[in-house]
Amino acid sequence: MNKPKHDISFWTKYKKFATTEILMYLIMVIGIGIGILILS
Repeated sequence: MNKPKHDISFWTKYKKFATTEILMYLIMVIGIGIGILILS
């Protein structure tokens, strides 16, 4: 049963990558929202 261990390591790496992606996406959305508020 070597696959589960590999999957766990892959998921931990993916989770770290996903969290950074989500944070960057949130910052982008917030920036756009602030820009729209300033322009309107």
